[in-house]
Amino acid sequence: MTTKVQDITQGNRIYWMDNLRTFIIFLVVLYHVGGVYEAANLWGWFWIVDDPDTITWVGIIGLVIDIFVMPTLFFISGYLTPGSLKYKTGWEFAKGKFKRLIIPWIIAVFTLIPLYKVIFLYSRGLPQEHWTTYFHITNPNSQNWLWFLPVLFVFCLVFLLLSKVNIRLPNISLSVAVFAALIIGFVYSMVIGGILGFRSWTLTPLIDFENERLLLYFMAFLLGSLSFRKDVFAEKPKSNKLYIFVSAVAWLPVTVHIFTRLYPFLYPEGFTVTSLYRLVWWLSFYFSLVCMVYLMVETFWRYIDKTGRVWSELNKNSYGVYIIHVIVIGVFGTMLLNLTLPAIVKYLLLIVLAYVGSNLIVSGWRALVNALKTRRSKSIPQPADLGY
Repeated sequence: MTTKVQDITQGNRIYWMDNLRTFIIFLVVLYHVGGVYEAANLWGWFWIVDDPDTITWVGIIGLVIDIFVMPTLFFISGYLTPGSLKYKTGWEFAKGKFKRLIIPWIIAVFTLIPLYKVIFLYSRGLPQEHWTTYFHITNPNSQNWLWFLPVLFVFCLVFLLLSKVNIRLPNISLSVAVFAALIIGFVYSMVIGGILGFRSWTLTPLIDFENERLLLYFMAFLLGSLSFRKDVFAEKPKSNKLYIFVSAVAWLPVTVHIFTRLYPFLYPEGFTVTSLYRLVWWLSFYFSLVCMVYLMVETFWRYIDKTGRVWSELNKNSYGVYIIHVIVIGVFGTMLLNLTLPAIVKYLLLIVLAYVGSNLIVSGWRALVNALKTRRSKSIPQPADLGY
């Protein structure tokens, strides 16, 4: 057993990966706060709060974040999955993932999704509706931000199945695997969205997924597991040439993708969705994706492989923050609606209030649970108390 597997199975943390996951969750919060103030009116019809005060560049930040945050989360999950599976039976692994992902999802969709609609209607001055319309099985927006949990659970089950049938992938380098994923993902997105016309989302009571990106997310998950298998993070890289090069050129595909996304709004009178437009969209997206995920992983691996009191607390909270943050955004976003403050001030305030507030709630909940466990353990008679 390698040192790496021992570290994971014995509970020692991979600090840089914990820190990266926490940072990505912060970017998810930032992205969803932006939905309150984006100026293109793409979110207003469904988002929890729609502030009439808007900021144009907030939408551009959202376009960039949207490229890489979820693939990075799936990559991290894929990296951690083989170590979680290695010393468990298939049933133990599946049961653990169900407890970790699906139980919180069930609780959330039957509590937070109804709260979402309550805040949605209240913030717009609309009357509340019949209680049966507040659940995700009757809501046309379905699971909203909670879609990640059941999709990740399915990916874990597929990985378990592949491991049990002992399907061995070709022994290729990570760079070749990334290039292959880039080509396969690009073709898949073009075919699904362009040729077959399955654009946007598929929404169901049990699982939601983005049609054109589903395979991309699974490949990011598999690339993470391949990185684990090849132990690519065992030693820090001696050369930083590739890191410097990608840092210098990443803005090129990102800028092309931003302008591609904005083009329909800049020139609406002459815009049509052509094959060339889709080609530029997905080429710029996938090249931006590779650059941004690489920079995120490499930066934290090289420079933020450390821990401390603040990092430790934030890392413990990150999963809970992801689950509750949209409701916290809704509460504080509604409170800020009628304040006579510039939009930029409200935007910055909501970022701080949502992220700090979510962390405080999760920390407080964890402290309460630990206190109850301690009190319960003290109330149970110990052998010495019984005279043994």
